[in-house]
Amino acid sequence: MGIFERFLTVWVALGIAAGVGLGLWLPSVFQLVAFLEYAQVNLVVAVFIWVMIYPMMIQIDWSAVKDVGKKPQGLLLTLVVNWLIKPFTMAALGVLFFQHLFAPWVDPQSASEYIAGMILLGVAPCTAMVFVWSQLVKGDANYTLVQVSINDLVMVVAFAPIAAFLLGVTDVTVPWETLMLSTVLYVVLPLAAGMATRHLLARRSVHAVGNFVAQLKPWSIVGLIATVVLLFGFQAQTIIAQPTVIGLIAVPLVLQTYGIFFISWWAAKWLKLPHDIAGPACLIGTSNFFELAVAVAISLFGLNSGAALATVVGVLVEVPVMLSLVAMVNAWRPATLK
Repeated sequence: MGIFERFLTVWVALGIAAGVGLGLWLPSVFQLVAFLEYAQVNLVVAVFIWVMIYPMMIQIDWSAVKDVGKKPQGLLLTLVVNWLIKPFTMAALGVLFFQHLFAPWVDPQSASEYIAGMILLGVAPCTAMVFVWSQLVKGDANYTLVQVSINDLVMVVAFAPIAAFLLGVTDVTVPWETLMLSTVLYVVLPLAAGMATRHLLARRSVHAVGNFVAQLKPWSIVGLIATVVLLFGFQAQTIIAQPTVIGLIAVPLVLQTYGIFFISWWAAKWLKLPHDIAGPACLIGTSNFFELAVAVAISLFGLNSGAALATVVGVLVEVPVMLSLVAMVNAWRPATLK
């Protein structure tokens, strides 16, 4: 493990501090970068995420993808956790904290909007960053691709009905531009580039693919740190202006993330999933498709609403919490695989 991966938590912590500091010092720069978006997808962040994902896409062996169907338990675990458990536990935690435990400090209108934002996060399981987490835990790249692809297909038909049911509204409009653009940017394009690169390298020599991926790994971590700097830079003013509110929203979000992870991990062990499938299967349900959640929150409740703020807090807590889960998965890897 290289120095970048060995001290990844340190680099992320420095990235968070740098993002907040630069966001306060150079707000106009971050406002300009934030303006470079389409359908709620920031194009600069998309480039950095693309850099993170590309090395993993090169590792995908299409001759092995067809064998994924022989091990359906990991796919079943992903679908059950993402669509039958996660949205409802998120809604329950939101109600518990903001209508009961935090009620003395939050007015009812704000509380209902925070709950709505949390629900939208819960109904939007992750797409792009799963590839990063899978790579960090040495997950099966082929299996992860199939998990993400099936999850995206389910999201197309399940997101709106579940969100509408939990929000108690009759009409939730899915921002198709956000959903489609994110899928193209985070899955289709890097996958196509990875396939082409793998094909060219495989023709050169047997070891060319592995050597090239090893050279790219530091850049993948650089992409992650750059993403962290941007995300925290975008929200630096909010972090400083509303630290108490952000802290209150973060509590149930963090509990939800760890809770879903441990439910998934227990189920994966019960199903006797191999470690390289169990790791990504657990992580895909714990992280969120924040672009989709933010877009729907703004559409339904407005840019300055509590719902939009809650989805943004989800973005802020995700990377540090997910890195702690990655560390757990790696620590629990069987000795024979270390």
